[in-house]
Amino acid sequence: MATGDPELRKELDATLHARKELGPDYEAELLDSFVEKLDRTVEQQVRRRLAERQLQVARGTHPPQQGLPSGFGERFGFAATSLVLAVPLSAIGAVNAGLAGLLVTWVGIVGVNVAQASHAFGRSRRERAARDDD
Repeated sequence: MATGDPELRKELDATLHARKELGPDYEAELLDSFVEKLDRTVEQQVRRRLAERQLQVARGTHPPQQGLPSGFGERFGFAATSLVLAVPLSAIGAVNAGLAGLLVTWVGIVGVNVAQASHAFGRSRRERAARDDD
């Protein structure tokens, strides 16, 4: 797991160590706890980056796009976050409900990504149309 957050790495190591000691009976609870911590960490990072971006826009120092499509970073970040969260969510679904739980989890993950992508696609089409009208 490549992460710049040493606290998150310590939490993962502690969770894995606790799972070895406690056995598979407590696996779901341990995974739930770790996923909550991971979710809080991701949420804090997203909020911090959003605040930094808003501050840059407010100051007028927003960096140029450098050739990337509008909203590319947002779409990439959403997809990356959903894939990172897919691993523990898949484990939780599989442990609690077997193959059916795993399938439901992945249908949900795919559904959320499709909904976000279609929303972003519609927004980019509206932005292009507004620029063309000017």
